[in-house]
Amino acid sequence: MIEFWAAISIGLLGSLHCIGMCGPIAFALPIDRSSSINILSSNLIYNIGRLTTYFLIGAFLGGLGMSLSLFGIQQGLSIFIGSLMVLSVIIPLSKLNKNSLPFISKGLATLKTLLAKSLGRKSKLNLFFIGVLNGLLPCGLVYMALAGSAAMVDPIRGGLFMMSFGLGTIPLMLSIGVYGNKIRLKFPVLRKATPVFIVLIGLFFIIRGMDFGIPYISPSLNPETEVINCH
Repeated sequence: MIEFWAAISIGLLGSLHCIGMCGPIAFALPIDRSSSINILSSNLIYNIGRLTTYFLIGAFLGGLGMSLSLFGIQQGLSIFIGSLMVLSVIIPLSKLNKNSLPFISKGLATLKTLLAKSLGRKSKLNLFFIGVLNGLLPCGLVYMALAGSAAMVDPIRGGLFMMSFGLGTIPLMLSIGVYGNKIRLKFPVLRKATPVFIVLIGLFFIIRGMDFGIPYISPSLNPETEVINCH
C-alpha cells in the first residue's frame, strides 16, 4: 500500500513541473464553456483518458516486471529501478540528446500532429481521446512512475501504481482546465522538493529489494518454503 501513496505523492508534487507541457493542452481543450458543469465534466473526461493510458502502460510494464521476476531477479529489478530514480535526479533526462534517437523524435512528431488535429474537434469522445494521447507524451516524472510500475512485478499492481500517479496530478490539472489562466502557481519550495522526493522513493525501492524482511518496507521476497513433516 505504501507504494501507491508514494505514486500519488510523485504525481502531486510532479504536476507542478508537468504543468509546462500539459498546461497548454488543458487550456486549449475544445470545450463548450457555456456552463460550469459542462466545463467540469469535460475536464473529467479528458483526465480519465490520461488515467486510462497510465493504467494500461503501467499494467504492461508490471507484467514485464513479473516476467523478469520469473528468472529470479525480482530483488535486482527493484534495486536497479531505485538506482535509476536516484540517477535521474543526478543526471536529468532532459540532458539526454533526443536527436540520437530518431525513432522517438518521429513518434513524438506524429503524436503532436494527432493532438493538434484532435484539439480542433468538439465531442466528449474526442476529449477522452485527447487525454489518451496526452498520457503518451514524454515526461521525466512519468518515466519514473513507469519504472515504479515495472518494480511492482504484477500487471494489476503496475497499472494501479501508474493510476495512483495520475490521480496525484488530478487536483492541479483539473484546476488548470476549469479555472484556466486565473490560477497563479508560485510554489518554489514544492518544486525544489520534487527531486528530493524522487530520491527518497528511489531509496525505498533499493531497500525494498534488499530483502531485509521488514514488513511493508522491505518484505522478504523469497521466503523459505516451510517444510511439513508427515508422521
